[in-house]
Amino acid sequence: MSSAPFTYEPVGATRDDLTYCPPGFHPLHVRTRLGEGQKLFHRAAEAVLGWEMHRALGVGIGATADRAAPGVDVTVTLAGFLKAPCRVIWTTEEPRRAGWAYGTLEGHPECGEEAFVVDRTGDGTVWLTVAAFSKGAKWYARAGGPATRGLQHAYARRCGTVLRKLCAEFTED
Repeated sequence: MSSAPFTYEPVGATRDDLTYCPPGFHPLHVRTRLGEGQKLFHRAAEAVLGWEMHRALGVGIGATADRAAPGVDVTVTLAGFLKAPCRVIWTTEEPRRAGWAYGTLEGHPECGEEAFVVDRTGDGTVWLTVAAFSKGAKWYARAGGPATRGLQHAYARRCGTVLRKLCAEFTED
């Protein structure tokens, strides 16, 4: 665990409001239906909390722990060379909600916060929500403008697709 400072404020803002976006940042909110049932919820929660979903996406994950927990440093590697250092800010493991969020550290192409939350609604439907607020920190992320945000949305949608596949045998619908 490092003591490097986060590159943005307000740290932890996604914990209570996944739609929060401070001025000057771009919002991201992608919700994917995974299926139905308690078994699916538990399987999806484990895949998110234990980095399995991210690894199945094909991105490199280097973490200081086997599971998301506050203070765990995570480096996401994209395309084999682009390093994105982050730190887990919060986690939640409740009967109907599980997930975590990380905040960016120096060297990340963006600055901001991103959350990955699995929830089970009252009717038993299980959802993955990927929510973030961010803005370019590196010149190339800023220069990419709408294309960079398009890639972020595609990544969030892919999270849902991959998690649905990882959990397919557990769905009750």
